[in-house]
Amino acid sequence: MILRSLIAEAEQTAKEFKIVCVTGPRQSGKTTLCRQVFKSKPYVSLEDPDIAAQAIKDTHGFLNQYKNGAVLDEAQRVPQLFNYLQTIVDSKRGNGQFVLSGSNNFLMQDNISQTLAGRVGYIELLPLSLNELNPGKTAITMEERILQGFYPAVVTRQSTYKRWFPNYIKTYVERDVRMIRNIGNIILFNKFLKLCAGRAAQLLNINNLANEVGVDNKTIQAWLAVLESSYIAYLLPPYHQNFSKRVIKSPKLYFYDTGLLCSLLNITSVEGLKKSPQYGALFENFIVSELKKNRSNKEQFGSLFFFRDSSGNEVDVIIENEDGLKPIEIKSSKKTDLSQFKNLKWFQKVFRQEGGILIYAGEKENQFQNGIGVLGWKEIAGL
Repeated sequence: MILRSLIAEAEQTAKEFKIVCVTGPRQSGKTTLCRQVFKSKPYVSLEDPDIAAQAIKDTHGFLNQYKNGAVLDEAQRVPQLFNYLQTIVDSKRGNGQFVLSGSNNFLMQDNISQTLAGRVGYIELLPLSLNELNPGKTAITMEERILQGFYPAVVTRQSTYKRWFPNYIKTYVERDVRMIRNIGNIILFNKFLKLCAGRAAQLLNINNLANEVGVDNKTIQAWLAVLESSYIAYLLPPYHQNFSKRVIKSPKLYFYDTGLLCSLLNITSVEGLKKSPQYGALFENFIVSELKKNRSNKEQFGSLFFFRDSSGNEVDVIIENEDGLKPIEIKSSKKTDLSQFKNLKWFQKVFRQEGGILIYAGEKENQFQNGIGVLGWKEIAGL
């Protein structure tokens, strides 16, 4: 069994809040985490039609069965639960009474913000991180890791990536998407999803995307919100604190999992990945998603941005925290050369600070060039 980095965070959250809310993509391991951390509480799946019907028919009576609380999986399927939970947890002393889990952040957030604000601590369980897989003890290549992705079922070889991801996408579109938003034309949404995959690690141009899909801009924005709320994709915002007039304000689009991204791009082999024109974008998506997972799992504060000005100067990732800015440049080559440090040196000059990190697809570590650290892809696990 793979130990998740969020176990300690989940335990601490239960000590500080009456309700713990565990969100994340479908099949990311939320049920396993809840059963590990909250093993003394009954587990109730509201995906079971009979259980959901009982909870809908007599919500108060349903919750009163669990005097010491319970884990309620896919809680968003019974929205009236949230109103009753407010009364129940407020009438009792102590934290960690109920645990709510669900694969749709939008519905959970919407219901909780209306009824349970201040009573809930959030945990986001994303697909496995490289750090959790301990890359120093595995012979898997970087290309294989990108292709297979980080969902537990594929990592533990319960299913092959070639079969698992197409079925995951089918289930996601036919069930989750329709639950979040009433999308009538699923064929168009599928087209939108694949076009988004082709734009991974690129600036998001909503007008262009709308024209290619054949819908209006508002529809594209609504569909992007669906991808974000169901943890399929996310938007990396531009950094513009001191350059508000010069910065291109469009965000960049990334997917949470590269295995899912490869499947959407019809890349099914290492050879196909290496030959793909999307190879560089896939490597960048891989690294940025690992940075995002690391910061979530390790409770590292600060935000991720990218920087690009109107002259084309760009830094792939900027980590902003109380210590300042940390620029990161990502290169998909197996070797480094002096030209790859150009953007980081520009950043040092403009922002008048030292440091920075170059992450590349090789495996050598702890190198330094002009005060810039150089990390191979496996070292991202400890960043």
